[in-house]
Amino acid sequence: MNTLSSPDGTTIAYDKQGEGPALILVDGALTVHSSGSGSELAKLLAPHVTVYGFDRRGRGESGDTLPYAAGREIDDIEALIDRAGGSAFLYGHSSGGPLAMRAAIRLGSKVSKIAMYEPPYNNDPGAQESWSQYLRQLREALAEGRRGDAVALFMRFVGTPAEQIARLRRAPFWPGMEAVAPTLAYDHAAILGEPWSVPTELAARVSVPALVMAGDAGLPFMPDAARGAEPGDPAGPAADAGGSDA
Repeated sequence: MNTLSSPDGTTIAYDKQGEGPALILVDGALTVHSSGSGSELAKLLAPHVTVYGFDRRGRGESGDTLPYAAGREIDDIEALIDRAGGSAFLYGHSSGGPLAMRAAIRLGSKVSKIAMYEPPYNNDPGAQESWSQYLRQLREALAEGRRGDAVALFMRFVGTPAEQIARLRRAPFWPGMEAVAPTLAYDHAAILGEPWSVPTELAARVSVPALVMAGDAGLPFMPDAARGAEPGDPAGPAADAGGSDA
């Protein structure tokens, strides 16, 4: 992994491969690019573009600077864009999608196009209470230093069976997940926030072409969220794609 320094002095670790226009991968919750599956996607894209993958702050080989602010993550993306030559495409997976969208709004011409895969908004009014409860319990677990409980809470929220969570907590990779547990609050409390529904006014401010996708194996609300997150002109339509793992 290469490194750069974000404006607040935080070290951001990244890698690159391929040739062509720059594309930056923005990962979702709990994902650490340097040890995750992002490299597989990068290999598929590398024949067409120069792919930059990075550990978001608080994860993997990147540092962190408190207090957290979503604007600091946009600063990280901007620093990577500058390293890549001054302009780039952004691809955001899950909660990385809303972050990529916010970056496109703030950074203007530095972002050429964006793609979002399953931005995890939910327009069902009946889901808001459970989301608010999740955020409250997440804050409590992290404030009390119960990082493992915070990870388990997230897994339960997305539908992972209790017995599977119990097995995962005994797995050798569990400490690594606990290490990045505080970033759940970055993604969910700070970037997604409340209400949980698609922020249509924010999406309408995207001025670059955008592709919003959902898979056929994701959570049931995600195709609706993808359609609702579709920015206005000149963005393309939302699309359905197969093989999601949500």
